[in-house]
Amino acid sequence: MSTILPPALKCGDTISIIPTARAIHAEELQDGIALAESWGLRVQLGNGVGRKLFQQAGSGQERAADLQTALNDPEVRAIWCARGGYGTVHLLDHLDLSALKQDPKWIVGFSDITVLHNACRTIGIPTIHAQMPYMVGNKTTDCKESLHQALFTSVYTVDGPNATCFNEGTCEGTLVGGNISVLYSLRGTPWDLDPTGTILFLEDLDELLYHMDRMVQNLRLAGWFKQLSGLVIGGLSDMHDKNPDDPFGNTAEQIIRDAIGDVNYPVCFGFPAGHIADNRALVLGQKTKLSVTKNGASLSFGIFS
Repeated sequence: MSTILPPALKCGDTISIIPTARAIHAEELQDGIALAESWGLRVQLGNGVGRKLFQQAGSGQERAADLQTALNDPEVRAIWCARGGYGTVHLLDHLDLSALKQDPKWIVGFSDITVLHNACRTIGIPTIHAQMPYMVGNKTTDCKESLHQALFTSVYTVDGPNATCFNEGTCEGTLVGGNISVLYSLRGTPWDLDPTGTILFLEDLDELLYHMDRMVQNLRLAGWFKQLSGLVIGGLSDMHDKNPDDPFGNTAEQIIRDAIGDVNYPVCFGFPAGHIADNRALVLGQKTKLSVTKNGASLSFGIFS
């Protein structure tokens, strides 16, 4: 499948903030709005901002309509998902993503937004796995700067000097993946991921360790770890036992290490992306270079024509 890379943003472009999952108020977006405006962007808030239906920003149809409006609007050059939580999966049956093939634009977010990353991958449109406007004020300068680079430049590198080497090496491949729980929930659907030959990125938050093992065993049994070009593990944050007095026995990292087994491609843990303060922006769906050494790891974007 051919890939259509959305064009880099420029000053004066419009970025639309759309809640595709959990409800959010405009007051909670002020840090994100200020950041986008400091980059010279015009900020447009979707109709779902301030709307609440139980936990979510409206029904699935309403949230899909908000996103579709931004997808179809030629003035909107990027869509910044407001926050994660849960519920983006409800939009899939109601979206027509073909507009992106005629007018490609960046979709930005992480966590629950893994749903949209995978949906866009099926039509060859790269997306940006990055911090959303909610809570962006609490993130590192490097986190925010990497998002600026991903949106405004075609070539940049994310360095992870504190990443732990599991297997040294350098490889090239399309970067895919996102949140483990969401990827697991898409198994067996039209938006399931075939990671063969790719660089797979995984991260997650707040899972019981035995739940984590269940998901990773599913990926292992499906052959996900057998034919990768490389594997990048980001934040595995706040993983825990249901009963600390009766522990599962393995950490989240060890669960993945055991599932990988002996492989000959580069692998690192602790890469700066995920539910962490230093959540760097990664372009998914684009050919990428991964380098893993004992001194850390790096992902380089936009270096291929």
